[in-house]
Amino acid sequence: MLMSSGKMHIDEVDIDAALVRRLLTAQFPQWADLPIAPVRSAGTDNAIYRVGSDMAVRFPRIEGATGQADKERQWLPRLAPRLPLAIPVPLAKGTPGDGYPWQWSVYRWLKGENATNERIADPAQAARDLAHFITVLQRIDPTDGPSPRSHNSFRGLPLATRDVETRAAIASLDSILDTGAVSAAWDTALQSPAWSGPPVWIHGDLSPLNLLVQHGRLSAVIDFGCMGVGDPACDLQVAWNLLSAQTRDVFRAALVVDDATWARGRGWALSVGLIALPYYQSTNPVLAGIARRAIDEVLADHTLAA
Repeated sequence: MLMSSGKMHIDEVDIDAALVRRLLTAQFPQWADLPIAPVRSAGTDNAIYRVGSDMAVRFPRIEGATGQADKERQWLPRLAPRLPLAIPVPLAKGTPGDGYPWQWSVYRWLKGENATNERIADPAQAARDLAHFITVLQRIDPTDGPSPRSHNSFRGLPLATRDVETRAAIASLDSILDTGAVSAAWDTALQSPAWSGPPVWIHGDLSPLNLLVQHGRLSAVIDFGCMGVGDPACDLQVAWNLLSAQTRDVFRAALVVDDATWARGRGWALSVGLIALPYYQSTNPVLAGIARRAIDEVLADHTLAA
């Protein structure tokens, strides 16, 4: 997936292949002579470069993303053996240098392309695979897992904690969306009972950008920067940012989820989409398109339920 060439954040640092080469030479000379190529990605927190044929390096673009690497190094090796889809495997930790201010990471390269409806051979199977991944992730012991806060963009907290930011986004989209319909859908989501069960593991950002497809089938889940333990509804947003109305039914049946959690999941998809759309509509058209799709799918669901 492609993104615009301009920066997405006002506080984004400069990163290029030459910097990657210099840091590899200084810190990991065994890899310094391997080919380095930028990975054209619509991701927002990290710049990614492929190193050789089987590694990737991720450099935080903004200070707010700098805590993700330590969290992934701590938890991904523990989660990976238990999950039914491949996830990133951290290989090494880079440190600040040559003007770059933060730590960075080296990962095993995962083959595949970002999930799109055109690349998925059997959408119903993809829905079942997603449900299985989420179910297995939620069953892993969450003891000592990171609670939601700034490190994961507060994913997994009660939906109501997003109310102020979501309503501000709705107001900013007055000329683009039917804000009355959007507000009504958001109000409905907020009326759903809060999660009363124990916190569970969540990926936190399940979207087409963080799902890989090989040979027509889901093969990997990437970018666990928003992972934590909290309300499982957060991970249901994929039902609206990727799946169709038909495959949502397959997904829900395979997931076995209660009505309140499903309604909060719809609210998560709406809120994330609404906040992303005005922020990225000029700098990241791919992400803006995913956000708009999620909003439209939620509104269609809300209309049918009314």
